[in-house]
Amino acid sequence: MVTAPRESSKERVALLVDVQNVYYTTRQAFGRHFNYHAFWARFATDCEVRLANAYAIDRGDPRQRQFQDILRGIGFEVKLKPYIQRSDGSAKGDWDVGIALDAMEAAPLVDRVVLVSGDGDFDLLVERMRERHGVTVDVVGVERLTADSLIRAANRFVPIAGGLLL
Repeated sequence: MVTAPRESSKERVALLVDVQNVYYTTRQAFGRHFNYHAFWARFATDCEVRLANAYAIDRGDPRQRQFQDILRGIGFEVKLKPYIQRSDGSAKGDWDVGIALDAMEAAPLVDRVVLVSGDGDFDLLVERMRERHGVTVDVVGVERLTADSLIRAANRFVPIAGGLLL
């Protein structure tokens, strides 16, 4: 939930993590996992975190539940959608619309939005937040797997590398 009144002089931030995107891109590019603790230390320290959502797909797997509990322990609200297996064998489960709605609601209430995703579908969202709300937008993603249009739309692109990997 986004809180409205300003509680301090610290920078107000919203952290939005597309868990599926970051999982698959870090695995594909590096064979490694994203370091959520390092991310939190880098982007939430000395800030007033107004919103911190991790958007994930729920398959009901015990290891996945353990991971979600770790995210909650770090400080994220974990938003879950059920994993849907279609009769044709394809699968459905993304949070693009939910992330966009939460981002647009948060944008007028924060100074900075940090979006962890390489999905080019978010380029228009990033542009609109910047134009309509004057918010600074950082995009965090795997450089070679992040859409060029998303990188261009952001105020700053932070490549996932080094300390942001486990």
